[in-house]
Amino acid sequence: MDKGIKVYVGLDVHKDTIAVAAAQAGERTAARLIGQIAHEVPKLLKALAKLGQPTEVQVVYEAGPTGYGLQRALAAKGYRCEVIAPSLIPKRPGERVKTDRRDSVRLAERSRAGELRAVTIPDRADESIRDLARAREDAVNARTQARHQLKAFLLRHDERYAGKTNWTKSYYRWLGELNFGDASSQIAFTEYHLAVQAADARVARLTQALGTSVKGWRFEPVVQALQALRGIDLVSAVGLVAEIGDFRRFEHPRKLMAYLGLVPSEQSSGERVRKGSITKTGNAHARRLLTEAAWNYRFTPRIGRQAQQRQEQLPDPIRATAWKAQLRLSQRYRKLNERGVHHNKVCVAVARELAGFVWAIAQQAHGAADTAAH
Repeated sequence: MDKGIKVYVGLDVHKDTIAVAAAQAGERTAARLIGQIAHEVPKLLKALAKLGQPTEVQVVYEAGPTGYGLQRALAAKGYRCEVIAPSLIPKRPGERVKTDRRDSVRLAERSRAGELRAVTIPDRADESIRDLARAREDAVNARTQARHQLKAFLLRHDERYAGKTNWTKSYYRWLGELNFGDASSQIAFTEYHLAVQAADARVARLTQALGTSVKGWRFEPVVQALQALRGIDLVSAVGLVAEIGDFRRFEHPRKLMAYLGLVPSEQSSGERVRKGSITKTGNAHARRLLTEAAWNYRFTPRIGRQAQQRQEQLPDPIRATAWKAQLRLSQRYRKLNERGVHHNKVCVAVARELAGFVWAIAQQAHGAADTAAH
């Protein structure tokens, strides 16, 4: 319990409403429900003003779709406001009823007990790049759906591409030569084809905008350094840095692995040790990017032409760490595969170790940037 805090306030925030509860510091009584108000900052400030001075009130609410606007508004008024990681909130085994009011009471009581874990609030510039990275990810997902719809149409009409690889220039030329005879079918095919082309153009625009936005960003040296690793290009590097933020807040790579939810779950008691699947807590976007990058380590270690171009301007220690990572992770992938471990589990294990190398290279990049600044 922090000194100076007299009231702990829990908020259950939704688009239109906010449930408010308060717990008095230094007491063991249950939190008191203040009520439910409209999601308007002036009304919330009016309700908080009745509880005490801004320096005496600590406010918490769960991270969610409403973002960090409420936290920034309260912080500007002098309140200490924290956004809580929902997956790390303790839950009682017997709790079976969940409502907005009960959630606000639970948050206030957990905050008073010091049992909540706050997430890091990104700067507005960092958040804007993260928004752009996520917009590109959504565009890629939309393009995948459009491609699936087009291929399903072609399959229904028994049109098969003779080449080896789809979505290449040759494939698009083949699509442009198709003629289904019937006017209705031809119109349907054209609409599917145009949707794929529009999705391709959208992804290309967002990719270009992402590359432009990184220039001058405070984490640009880290983005450049991470591209030394196999399987991590500009898009993946920007996504990782935008989602994770400052790598220096993790004292050890294991803490980064835990933050990404890549460590095994465990239920041990006495002499019995039982480990299960990964926890999947923390940032799912960064975890997916690392998992996708881990697939590249199933190949023989090598530095290709594109990798050489990305590494040309990087310091030797970063390049050495990237090569060390490739040797170790490729060997790790091969050994686990030879043992008959399922390929998904192999990929997750490699992604966990890859997170450690990402942490190491990020630390080196920060150190090189600080040295250059001085």
